[in-house]
Amino acid sequence: MGRIIAVANQKGGVGKTTTSVNLSASLAMADHSVLLADVDPQANATSGLGFDALMVGRTVYDCLTRGVPAKEVIQASPVPRLSVLPSSADLAGAEVELVTVPGRETVLKSVLQEIQDHYEYLILDCPPALGLLTINALVAASSVLVPVQCEYYAMEGLGRLLANVRRVQESFNPALELEGILLTMYDSRNTLSRQVAEEIRGHFKAKVFEISIPRNVTLAEAPSYGRPVMLYNAASAGSQAYIDLAKEFLNHGEKSAR
Repeated sequence: MGRIIAVANQKGGVGKTTTSVNLSASLAMADHSVLLADVDPQANATSGLGFDALMVGRTVYDCLTRGVPAKEVIQASPVPRLSVLPSSADLAGAEVELVTVPGRETVLKSVLQEIQDHYEYLILDCPPALGLLTINALVAASSVLVPVQCEYYAMEGLGRLLANVRRVQESFNPALELEGILLTMYDSRNTLSRQVAEEIRGHFKAKVFEISIPRNVTLAEAPSYGRPVMLYNAASAGSQAYIDLAKEFLNHGEKSAR
């Protein structure tokens, strides 16, 4: 049965979608079967893999609100072994439509259970808010990966997020684990960036990934071409960082399985 990893942070602009897209692509390029589920109404993960969110047809919205099976919505991406459960702006309506649904926190879990055995990894790109969509992702997931930008307010936002993760553990998903904290937009030349990284590593220790994602223009450019960074500029520092993250992620999973 495939592992479900939610990529979540209630703060926007931290590299959450960039991480979802490029970690998924790196795992697929390492010969693992991967599903990237776009659970964000902004649909940036969908467009970041070359799909037009206005023309994509049925989306995760139809799965959550109309009972359409995920297998009828999933599409192949430009990366072999990487499939996409796409999103669109319609998904914003699901926050309202699911409110009156019994067991509304577990709808996404039910959707993914039907196809979970078809993939080794299912990566969920969450919206930058702790609404019903993010709660659904955390309830469905076995672990949560938290991208954190190396900036002044990082620790404050991280503390709030982890407190909310604990609430989900207590109420809906006691098996939910912290996959790890990923430092993003790291600039070793910047004193504040180094200080924030040291503070987070000092506080969370082994829960912080060893690899940090650098501030890199190629990572910002690749989505406009509808490609993960490895297919846009494989030699870039951003591409190499996500390839290294995938290796660390896989090694972490092997150690946990022992």
